[in-house]
Amino acid sequence: MIIARSAQELQDALQTMRGSIGFVPTMGALHIGHRTLIDAARKENECVVVSIFVNPTQFLAGEDLSKYPRREEADFKICELSGVDVLFYPDVSAMYGEDEVRICAPDVRGFILEGASRPGHFDGVLTVVMKLLNIVRPTRAYFGKKDAQQLSLITQMVHNFFMNIEIVPMDTVRESDGLALSSRNVYLSPSEREEALKLSASLKRATKMVMQGNTKSSEIKASMESILSPLDVEYVTIVNRSFRFLDEVVIGDTIVLVAARVGTTRLIDNVWM
Repeated sequence: MIIARSAQELQDALQTMRGSIGFVPTMGALHIGHRTLIDAARKENECVVVSIFVNPTQFLAGEDLSKYPRREEADFKICELSGVDVLFYPDVSAMYGEDEVRICAPDVRGFILEGASRPGHFDGVLTVVMKLLNIVRPTRAYFGKKDAQQLSLITQMVHNFFMNIEIVPMDTVRESDGLALSSRNVYLSPSEREEALKLSASLKRATKMVMQGNTKSSEIKASMESILSPLDVEYVTIVNRSFRFLDEVVIGDTIVLVAARVGTTRLIDNVWM
């Protein structure tokens, strides 16, 4: 496995390789969910690139940038054992300069839900993803569905800027008890982790209601909120794939989303229908 720490080092490494490139961008603290993305990239491409970069521009003032889990040695080993060809591991100076051009999230979909509580967050996400895609120039890039709004905006950015890259969405990976895998789960105490299961339980309730024929968004959300109590719930909502709010679930074009704080840890989860 080649470890590249600058854009030039990465591009030099890729010049020695042939065939399609599968790319998995991450912020490190790799877990089984990341392994699933890497495995898919390995299966579908001749070359696999993984990036590890904790992007400062997507963290707002007071958020957990300094506390974000970093496990360099373990992450490197996971990438090596997963058959990654090139690991891109830049520092901030390799990715950002002064007085830069920035990518801005769309005025509506970039400032609802995750964007409403974290204004400017998606500007940072789209800027760094644009940089990474331009550096790696992959055939396919792999993103998890758990960050559904992020996935939607990245897909739109690639389309709007006529980028010849296939964005591959991957299903959320969960623990055996239903908790969605997240690097932030390490912040949870044992009792908080038990409380965190309310997020996936509420989504199971939503799925059950739809399967039983109840597609009314207001009733599904009310039932979910009863399960989530007494968590500090930020939002429970139902949207289509374009993130337009729905009064009724449309099978094949619906995402049910929830965000809540468990202790001091903010968690998100969703189910695609």
